[in-house]
Amino acid sequence: MRFKVPQFLVAFLIVGALMLGGCSTQDVTSNSAIAEANTEATSVSESETISNNVPGMKNLPHLEGKATVVMTVNGSPITIEVDGTNAPFTAGNFVDLVQKGVYDGLVFHRVIREPQPFVVQGGDPQSKDPNFPENKLGTGGYVDPKTGRERRIPLEIKVKGEKEPIYSKTLESARVTKPPELQHKLGAVAMARSQMPDSASSQFYFALSDLAFLDGNYAVFGNVTEGFDVVNKIQQGDRIESAKVTEGANNLKTAN
Repeated sequence: MRFKVPQFLVAFLIVGALMLGGCSTQDVTSNSAIAEANTEATSVSESETISNNVPGMKNLPHLEGKATVVMTVNGSPITIEVDGTNAPFTAGNFVDLVQKGVYDGLVFHRVIREPQPFVVQGGDPQSKDPNFPENKLGTGGYVDPKTGRERRIPLEIKVKGEKEPIYSKTLESARVTKPPELQHKLGAVAMARSQMPDSASSQFYFALSDLAFLDGNYAVFGNVTEGFDVVNKIQQGDRIESAKVTEGANNLKTAN
Protein backbone atom coordinates (compact mmCIF):
# COMPACT_ATOMS: atom_id res chain seq x y z
CA MET A 1 0.00 0.00 0.00
CA ARG A 2 1.47 3.37 -1.02
CA PHE A 3 1.08 6.50 1.07
CA LYS A 4 1.37 10.10 0.06
CA VAL A 5 3.79 11.94 2.33
CA PRO A 6 1.20 13.49 4.68
CA GLN A 7 -0.59 10.14 5.09
CA PHE A 8 2.70 8.39 5.79
CA LEU A 9 3.54 10.88 8.53
CA VAL A 10 0.14 10.35 10.13
CA ALA A 11 0.64 6.58 10.02
CA PHE A 12 4.12 6.92 11.52
CA LEU A 13 2.88 8.99 14.44
CA ILE A 14 -0.06 6.79 15.34
CA VAL A 15 1.89 3.55 15.00
CA GLY A 16 4.56 5.07 17.23
CA ALA A 17 1.92 5.74 19.86
CA LEU A 18 0.72 2.16 19.62
CA MET A 19 4.23 0.72 20.05
CA LEU A 20 5.12 2.91 23.01
CA GLY A 21 2.05 1.68 24.86
CA GLY A 22 2.39 -1.95 23.94
CA CYS A 23 3.88 -3.21 27.19
CA SER A 24 6.28 -2.35 29.95
CA THR A 25 9.57 -0.75 28.98
CA GLN A 26 11.12 -2.47 31.97
CA ASP A 27 12.38 -6.08 31.95
CA VAL A 28 11.98 -6.46 28.19
CA THR A 29 13.23 -9.98 27.63
CA SER A 30 14.81 -11.65 24.65
CA ASN A 31 13.78 -15.06 23.33
CA SER A 32 16.49 -16.74 25.40
CA ALA A 33 15.35 -15.01 28.58
CA ILE A 34 11.73 -15.98 27.94
CA ALA A 35 12.83 -19.55 27.38
CA GLU A 36 14.77 -19.57 30.66
CA ALA A 37 11.72 -18.29 32.54
CA ASN A 38 9.66 -21.18 31.20
CA THR A 39 12.02 -24.09 31.84
CA GLU A 40 9.55 -25.64 34.27
CA ALA A 41 6.93 -26.18 31.55
CA THR A 42 5.73 -29.70 31.02
CA SER A 43 3.65 -30.37 27.91
CA VAL A 44 1.09 -29.08 25.45
CA SER A 45 -1.05 -30.96 22.99
CA GLU A 46 -1.42 -30.46 19.24
CA SER A 47 0.95 -27.48 19.05
CA GLU A 48 3.79 -29.39 20.71
CA THR A 49 6.07 -29.28 17.65
CA ILE A 50 5.77 -25.51 17.28
CA SER A 51 6.12 -24.84 21.01
CA ASN A 52 9.24 -26.98 21.23
CA ASN A 53 10.88 -25.19 18.31
CA VAL A 54 10.16 -21.58 19.30
CA PRO A 55 11.85 -20.32 22.49
CA GLY A 56 9.51 -19.28 25.28
CA MET A 57 6.37 -20.97 23.95
CA LYS A 58 6.37 -24.32 25.72
CA ASN A 59 4.47 -23.03 28.74
CA LEU A 60 1.99 -20.82 26.87
CA PRO A 61 -1.74 -21.59 26.47
CA HIS A 62 -2.94 -22.10 22.93
CA LEU A 63 -6.32 -22.28 21.24
CA GLU A 64 -7.15 -25.11 18.86
CA GLY A 65 -9.94 -23.79 16.68
CA LYS A 66 -12.13 -20.84 17.53
CA ALA A 67 -13.79 -19.33 20.57
CA THR A 68 -16.29 -16.57 21.25
CA VAL A 69 -15.72 -13.87 23.86
CA VAL A 70 -18.40 -11.40 24.91
CA MET A 71 -16.99 -8.22 26.41
CA THR A 72 -19.35 -5.80 28.13
CA VAL A 73 -18.57 -2.07 28.01
CA ASN A 74 -20.94 0.66 29.17
CA GLY A 75 -23.64 -1.96 29.68
CA SER A 76 -23.53 -3.23 26.09
CA PRO A 77 -21.97 -6.41 24.65
CA ILE A 78 -19.16 -6.69 22.13
CA THR A 79 -18.89 -10.15 20.57
CA ILE A 80 -15.40 -11.21 19.51
CA GLU A 81 -14.60 -14.26 17.41
CA VAL A 82 -11.15 -15.44 18.52
CA ASP A 83 -9.23 -17.33 15.83
CA GLY A 84 -6.97 -20.04 17.19
CA THR A 85 -6.71 -21.70 13.80
CA ASN A 86 -4.56 -18.90 12.39
CA ALA A 87 -3.11 -17.46 15.63
CA PRO A 88 -3.12 -20.32 18.17
CA PHE A 89 -0.84 -18.83 20.84
CA THR A 90 -2.01 -15.22 20.56
CA ALA A 91 -5.64 -16.35 20.67
CA GLY A 92 -4.92 -18.82 23.47
CA ASN A 93 -3.28 -16.13 25.57
CA PHE A 94 -6.31 -13.84 25.18
CA VAL A 95 -8.87 -16.55 25.99
CA ASP A 96 -6.83 -17.72 28.97
CA LEU A 97 -6.68 -14.18 30.38
CA VAL A 98 -10.42 -13.77 29.82
CA GLN A 99 -11.08 -16.97 31.75
CA LYS A 100 -8.81 -15.77 34.55
CA GLY A 101 -10.88 -12.57 34.82
CA VAL A 102 -7.84 -10.42 34.03
CA TYR A 103 -9.76 -8.00 31.81
CA ASP A 104 -12.66 -7.38 34.16
CA GLY A 105 -12.53 -3.78 35.38
CA LEU A 106 -9.65 -2.66 33.16
CA VAL A 107 -9.59 0.72 31.42
CA PHE A 108 -9.34 1.59 27.75
CA HIS A 109 -6.37 3.90 28.19
CA ARG A 110 -5.80 4.89 24.55
CA VAL A 111 -8.47 5.94 22.07
CA ILE A 112 -7.31 7.51 18.81
CA ARG A 113 -9.91 8.75 16.33
CA GLU A 114 -8.18 11.87 15.02
CA PRO A 115 -6.87 12.81 12.53
CA GLN A 116 -8.38 9.52 11.33
CA PRO A 117 -9.99 6.51 13.07
CA PHE A 118 -7.19 4.32 14.42
CA VAL A 119 -7.57 2.16 17.54
CA VAL A 120 -9.22 1.66 20.92
CA GLN A 121 -6.62 0.07 23.19
CA GLY A 122 -6.89 -1.49 26.66
CA GLY A 123 -5.78 -4.45 28.73
CA ASP A 124 -3.19 -2.94 31.08
CA PRO A 125 -3.75 -4.72 34.45
CA GLN A 126 -2.45 -1.66 36.29
CA SER A 127 -5.58 0.21 35.21
CA LYS A 128 -7.74 -1.82 37.60
CA ASP A 129 -6.42 0.45 40.36
CA PRO A 130 -8.38 3.74 40.08
CA ASN A 131 -5.49 5.54 41.80
CA PHE A 132 -2.84 4.39 39.33
CA PRO A 133 -1.36 7.41 37.47
CA GLU A 134 -3.17 7.86 34.16
CA ASN A 135 0.00 8.97 32.37
CA LYS A 136 1.66 5.62 33.15
CA LEU A 137 -1.12 3.44 31.79
CA GLY A 138 -0.06 1.38 28.82
CA THR A 139 3.16 0.18 30.44
CA GLY A 140 1.89 -3.00 32.10
CA GLY A 141 1.17 -6.60 31.24
CA TYR A 142 -0.16 -9.75 32.89
CA VAL A 143 2.11 -11.00 35.66
CA ASP A 144 1.85 -14.77 36.07
CA PRO A 145 1.43 -15.50 39.79
CA LYS A 146 3.22 -18.84 39.34
CA THR A 147 6.44 -17.23 38.10
CA GLY A 148 6.10 -13.67 39.38
CA ARG A 149 7.05 -12.50 35.90
CA GLU A 150 5.18 -10.83 33.10
CA ARG A 151 3.90 -13.30 30.54
CA ARG A 152 5.16 -12.44 27.08
CA ILE A 153 3.99 -14.03 23.84
CA PRO A 154 5.92 -14.11 20.58
CA LEU A 155 4.81 -12.16 17.54
CA GLU A 156 2.71 -14.66 15.58
CA ILE A 157 1.68 -14.02 11.97
CA LYS A 158 0.36 -16.67 9.60
CA VAL A 159 0.87 -15.97 5.91
CA LYS A 160 -1.79 -16.88 3.38
CA GLY A 161 -1.20 -20.33 1.94
CA GLU A 162 1.24 -21.40 4.67
CA LYS A 163 0.59 -24.18 7.16
CA GLU A 164 2.24 -22.61 10.21
CA PRO A 165 2.69 -19.01 11.42
CA ILE A 166 5.94 -17.10 11.39
CA TYR A 167 7.15 -16.35 14.92
CA SER A 168 9.20 -13.55 16.46
CA LYS A 169 9.59 -11.63 13.19
CA THR A 170 7.60 -9.08 11.28
CA LEU A 171 6.84 -10.10 7.71
CA GLU A 172 9.17 -7.37 6.51
CA SER A 173 12.10 -8.65 8.58
CA ALA A 174 11.28 -12.20 7.46
CA ARG A 175 11.30 -10.92 3.85
CA VAL A 176 7.83 -12.24 3.20
CA THR A 177 5.74 -10.42 0.62
CA LYS A 178 2.54 -12.47 0.88
CA PRO A 179 -0.28 -10.96 2.97
CA PRO A 180 -1.15 -12.36 6.40
CA GLU A 181 -4.18 -14.59 6.86
CA LEU A 182 -5.57 -12.28 9.56
CA GLN A 183 -5.52 -8.64 8.50
CA HIS A 184 -6.24 -5.28 10.10
CA LYS A 185 -9.72 -4.85 8.70
CA LEU A 186 -12.39 -2.74 10.39
CA GLY A 187 -13.22 -4.51 13.66
CA ALA A 188 -10.03 -6.58 13.85
CA VAL A 189 -8.71 -7.37 17.33
CA ALA A 190 -4.93 -7.50 17.74
CA MET A 191 -2.17 -7.46 20.35
CA ALA A 192 -0.31 -4.28 21.23
CA ARG A 193 3.42 -4.54 21.89
CA SER A 194 6.56 -2.47 22.31
CA GLN A 195 9.36 -2.33 19.74
CA MET A 196 10.47 -5.82 20.76
CA PRO A 197 8.55 -8.32 18.57
CA ASP A 198 8.01 -10.74 21.46
CA SER A 199 6.77 -8.19 24.00
CA ALA A 200 2.97 -8.57 23.75
CA SER A 201 1.32 -9.58 27.02
CA SER A 202 -2.27 -8.58 27.83
CA GLN A 203 -2.85 -5.29 26.00
CA PHE A 204 -5.01 -5.48 22.90
CA TYR A 205 -6.72 -3.07 20.52
CA PHE A 206 -9.75 -2.81 18.25
CA ALA A 207 -9.10 -1.49 14.73
CA LEU A 208 -11.44 1.45 14.05
CA SER A 209 -10.82 1.29 10.29
CA ASP A 210 -8.89 -0.75 7.75
CA LEU A 211 -5.25 -0.41 8.82
CA ALA A 212 -3.34 -2.29 6.16
CA PHE A 213 -0.04 -0.61 7.10
CA LEU A 214 -0.08 -2.60 10.37
CA ASP A 215 -0.41 -5.96 8.62
CA GLY A 216 2.61 -8.15 9.18
CA ASN A 217 3.81 -6.03 12.10
CA TYR A 218 1.20 -6.76 14.78
CA ALA A 219 -0.63 -10.00 15.52
CA VAL A 220 -4.33 -9.99 14.72
CA PHE A 221 -6.14 -12.80 16.54
CA GLY A 222 -9.84 -12.13 16.03
CA ASN A 223 -12.56 -9.74 14.97
CA VAL A 224 -15.71 -8.12 16.27
CA THR A 225 -18.74 -9.95 14.91
CA GLU A 226 -21.40 -8.00 16.84
CA GLY A 227 -21.39 -4.75 18.77
CA PHE A 228 -18.95 -2.69 16.75
CA ASP A 229 -21.26 0.25 17.37
CA VAL A 230 -20.36 -0.19 21.06
CA VAL A 231 -16.65 -0.11 20.19
CA ASN A 232 -17.19 3.09 18.23
CA LYS A 233 -18.63 4.77 21.31
CA ILE A 234 -15.81 3.83 23.71
CA GLN A 235 -14.09 6.83 25.25
CA GLN A 236 -10.70 6.97 26.90
CA GLY A 237 -11.21 6.00 30.56
CA ASP A 238 -14.15 3.65 29.93
CA ARG A 239 -13.83 0.29 31.68
CA ILE A 240 -14.41 -3.29 30.63
CA GLU A 241 -17.21 -4.36 32.92
CA SER A 242 -16.75 -8.05 32.14
CA ALA A 243 -15.33 -10.45 29.57
CA LYS A 244 -16.61 -14.02 29.28
CA VAL A 245 -15.89 -16.97 27.01
CA THR A 246 -19.31 -18.05 25.71
CA GLU A 247 -18.24 -20.65 23.15
CA GLY A 248 -15.14 -22.71 22.45
CA ALA A 249 -13.70 -22.75 25.97
CA ASN A 250 -12.88 -26.43 25.52
CA ASN A 251 -10.56 -25.48 22.64
CA LEU A 252 -8.16 -23.81 25.06
CA LYS A 253 -5.17 -25.99 25.89
CA THR A 254 -2.82 -25.16 28.74
CA ALA A 255 0.38 -26.68 30.09
CA ASN A 256 -0.05 -29.06 33.00
